[in-house]
Amino acid sequence: MKKIIIILLCLLPFLRAATLPAQAQCPGENIAFSAGEDLSYKLYFNWKFIWVTVGSANMNIKHTEYKGKDMYRCHLITRGNKMADRLFVLRDTLISVVDDQLIPYYYRKGAQEGDRYFVDEAWYNYADGQSHVKLRFKSHRNEIIQKEEKYKECVHDMLSMMLYARSFDASDYKVGDKILFPMVDNGKIEEQTLIYRGKKTFKTENTKTKYRCLVFSFVEYEEGEEKEVVTFYITDDKNHLPVRLDMYLRFGSAKAFLTEAKGVRNPQTSIIK
Repeated sequence: MKKIIIILLCLLPFLRAATLPAQAQCPGENIAFSAGEDLSYKLYFNWKFIWVTVGSANMNIKHTEYKGKDMYRCHLITRGNKMADRLFVLRDTLISVVDDQLIPYYYRKGAQEGDRYFVDEAWYNYADGQSHVKLRFKSHRNEIIQKEEKYKECVHDMLSMMLYARSFDASDYKVGDKILFPMVDNGKIEEQTLIYRGKKTFKTENTKTKYRCLVFSFVEYEEGEEKEVVTFYITDDKNHLPVRLDMYLRFGSAKAFLTEAKGVRNPQTSIIK
């Protein structure tokens, strides 16, 4: 169940992440979303060869004011249902604040996983033209780790990277291209890897809706061996909405499907009728 949350938090940290501009603030042009966007998902787990509903997720974007400036606030919450709670309690809430150029300023993740609760926070500022990231991590034992790191290149968290990446075009990507990106997580900054798998048409289960999608794999490396963690399907239009995620867990497999999309900024041209 923990991997389900990790992947849903990542959602879209993909397009052009390996070629982010070499300047600290990484300004971008938002063409993919607007305030009012609201996305809902259902989570499924393969239990003894039967797919059962185990939870839900919701992500929304609103206008907010941060340090006297107008910004976007992205909020993502994932939770297990009553059946899943009997096995493993799962409640994750994330918040990311970015300006109109998609530059991050604040990030918070509060996670309850089983009987453990931890909080991960990051504050960004851009003094002297570099990225300064103040990190604070509170463990389930109430131990607090604080530090500040400085980078010449861009630094993002899970949600701010998603918002930034959604506005890029992957039309020149080749199957097998690897994309690396730095990301704040659990009080540290790490590089992650995704691989572009190409394009595929996906039909939503129990509906007649079909999507043209870009397909990516999130991978990990164990002793130099590549291990696929998730395959996810992103609409091949300007919205770049994640509509399906296939997750490969150590104790089974899971899926997530988009069930409702409100306030989408651009026409959903990836839908095939």
